[in-house]
Amino acid sequence: MSLKKGVSLRKLESIQGGMAQFYTPQSSDQTMLVQVPSGTIDELFVHHFQTDQLLVVRGSFILVALHNKQYHYISLSEHNPQVVTIPPGIPHGAINLSSEDCLLVNAVLRHGESHPLDYRPMEPPFPYDFDKINHFLELLEQGKTQQGDKSLILEVS
Repeated sequence: MSLKKGVSLRKLESIQGGMAQFYTPQSSDQTMLVQVPSGTIDELFVHHFQTDQLLVVRGSFILVALHNKQYHYISLSEHNPQVVTIPPGIPHGAINLSSEDCLLVNAVLRHGESHPLDYRPMEPPFPYDFDKINHFLELLEQGKTQQGDKSLILEVS
């Protein structure tokens, strides 16, 4: 499912092998294990020469991506294995208001040397809408975000 030009969300395909479930590997130049602590409300940051491919392996969090002066809130959870791809130049951050840390894998694709401003926090241009985020989290907890194989995506201006 494409959220906007370049940003995509797709369900992982898997095959059963005995008692194990094998998921499609992600091509990458570098693989990072990332922990998003409980209670996190990240500022935005942007990569100039890197594509992030994120997959949650434990817990859940909300990815916030900024595009055309709108926040896109995307739920990612261990219960619905999906990869979200964030191309260079897209400001993004994480919100984890749950009581558990979230663990995810980032299969990074490099498109050149790191930029000096990569990973530097950016002040959000306007506040996050926590009424909508809290409603979103309630739906996530109730398991209502998985209609078919889709995550709940809220677009807020």
